[in-house]
Amino acid sequence: MLLIKLGVNMKKLLAYIAISTLAAAFLIPANYASANEENDSLPHVEGNYQFPPTRWAVVRHTLRVHVPKNSKDVSQLNIEVPSTVRWSNDINDVVVKKENSQKINTNVSLNGKTILLAFAEPVAPNTKLEIDIKNVKQPFLGNGPVYYLSANLIGSDAKIPIGVARFRISP
Repeated sequence: MLLIKLGVNMKKLLAYIAISTLAAAFLIPANYASANEENDSLPHVEGNYQFPPTRWAVVRHTLRVHVPKNSKDVSQLNIEVPSTVRWSNDINDVVVKKENSQKINTNVSLNGKTILLAFAEPVAPNTKLEIDIKNVKQPFLGNGPVYYLSANLIGSDAKIPIGVARFRISP
């Protein structure tokens, strides 16, 4: 008899847990848990990808940067190339375009392992950029390459860190 009572109580407890979980899932708004990038005031790295996505020796790394609507115009981007990555060091292998594939007039220069992107016209807020770095020779072993990005905004001499782009080495 005692086992039957415990079984009924366990069923009630499980039912209460299930109902509470469902209620919490429906009552907590989805936008509460996600950040609203449009209201940011600083540019940030939005993502990155590699083509081809396999372990080929020579690949293209693409970095995506978002300049939100509340940001100041961006006059320059700095990309620190990881020491584990070798690339052609040819400034023609760096292409900057908007999300709609429209190429942006950019003065590309190199300073050691840093790629400097100076924009002929500052990048306006509410713009998404794609930066392609072609002919990248990636490592086959160890940790994946990590690029550090920073930006110079109009009206400021400071170089502001805006994020990292981390690439995974496929097994």
